Amino acid sequence: MSELTSNRIRATATKLGLPHLAEALNQYIQRADEAKMGYIDLIDLMLAEELAVRDDRRFRNGLRLSKLPHHKTLEEYDFSFQPELDPRKVKDLATLSFVEDKANVALLGPPGVGKTHIAVALAVAACRAGYSIYFTSLDDMVRQLKAAEDQGRLMSKLTGYLRPAVLVVDEVGYQPLERAEANLVFQVVSKRYEKGSIILTSNKTFGEWGQVFGDEVLATAILDRLLHHCEVVPINGNSYRLKNRLQAIQRDTDVA
Repeated sequence: MSELTSNRIRATATKLGLPHLAEALNQYIQRADEAKMGYIDLIDLMLAEELAVRDDRRFRNGLRLSKLPHHKTLEEYDFSFQPELDPRKVKDLATLSFVEDKANVALLGPPGVGKTHIAVALAVAACRAGYSIYFTSLDDMVRQLKAAEDQGRLMSKLTGYLRPAVLVVDEVGYQPLERAEANLVFQVVSKRYEKGSIILTSNKTFGEWGQVFGDEVLATAILDRLLHHCEVVPINGNSYRLKNRLQAIQRDTDVA
């Protein structure tokens, strides 16, 4: 292929929004020559790799916008430390059928058992599959909504929590809410009902949510919508953070 032709193809690829093809054209030509590749196979190779590059770019951009505290995966979760937790149930969730069904996931258990790790891992898997995701603690979401309400732009702020296919709400129950704050949470849950998935983590049982939301009736209304289509995953094992702390203390003691 002449240099003039190569330059023309690069220019056309750039205009079509195919930057990777433009950059890697010489590599494609070399690979096609070495493998004695036909025209159809060469076109298939170029388009497949361009799509892979786009998917990776979209994935990385989605993670950047998600506000996730980290990007841990299920492969990094130590299921052996939580013997009461069935790995198959969590791995079934990673197929993302609950996202397709616009259902919810509730991860319940004491602090430190890895609830947030699993919630983030499911969100990362959803992002890789092409779904939009967003992460927030319950406390931060309420604070943001209250500020928006005070400024007369509540509906605009609500949209930010309604738009993602998957909304991760972390640390439900760590701080009790006033009734007006709980009503803001109800609005998010109610408007997302059967329209998008929520993954939540909580250190409280559902029976304690009346205390968390400051109103039994409002808590029941929230639970009614959350649990209608929901996978509940209780994790009642030991704390990872405590385990790591005890190991550090033991190492320090051994050194001493």
